[in-house]
Amino acid sequence: MTTEFILRLFVAAILGGAIGLERGYRAKEAGFRTHFLVALGSALFMVISQFGFMDILTHEGINVRLDPSRVAAQVVSGIGFIGAGTIIFQKHVVRGLTTAAGLWVTAAIGMTCGSGMYVLATTATVMVLICLEVLNYVMQRFGTRNIAITFSSPSLDFVRQVLDRFRKDGMSIDSYNMREDKTPGNPHYTVSFEVKVKRDKYESRLLSIMEELDGVRIESIE
Repeated sequence: MTTEFILRLFVAAILGGAIGLERGYRAKEAGFRTHFLVALGSALFMVISQFGFMDILTHEGINVRLDPSRVAAQVVSGIGFIGAGTIIFQKHVVRGLTTAAGLWVTAAIGMTCGSGMYVLATTATVMVLICLEVLNYVMQRFGTRNIAITFSSPSLDFVRQVLDRFRKDGMSIDSYNMREDKTPGNPHYTVSFEVKVKRDKYESRLLSIMEELDGVRIESIE
């Protein structure tokens, strides 16, 4: 029986690690080790929940009723704490939701392996990997992203030209902030704003727009 338990843990770790490799390749918040440990721990809790207290039932004179799913049920709520740690709110954008959902599914896959349902766990893993890869392709091809840009200009006319050029190119400006430096002999304006642009073209489009406008110096692009 112990060999069967070890096999369940091994399969869970391998399947969780496969999802973690994809997340690590995409440089996400949780990678191989996190998914490996989540799947392994979930499978271990499942095994303990089902078989960890069997010896109590074999004692004579003891009338005990056990719920074999009680320990495993806590994994569902407990994994939420780990998933929440991967979600961050940065520059008006929520990031890490997909990775958090991946950890949640990885825990379910680990529990499935802990129950000995290898085919179901493997099928779920394949479906997760397909979803992540297809989602990445769709987002890169058709999705948009928010870019934070900071540039400086010696005149307000250049600032207006930059903003107008972005709007004419179909980019929407979400936020805008301008600071004026009134240094004698060298006045200039520093502008920070966020723009929403398609992912597949944002680098070339942003740089080409900036290069077209003389007198504008890029401070940062994030």
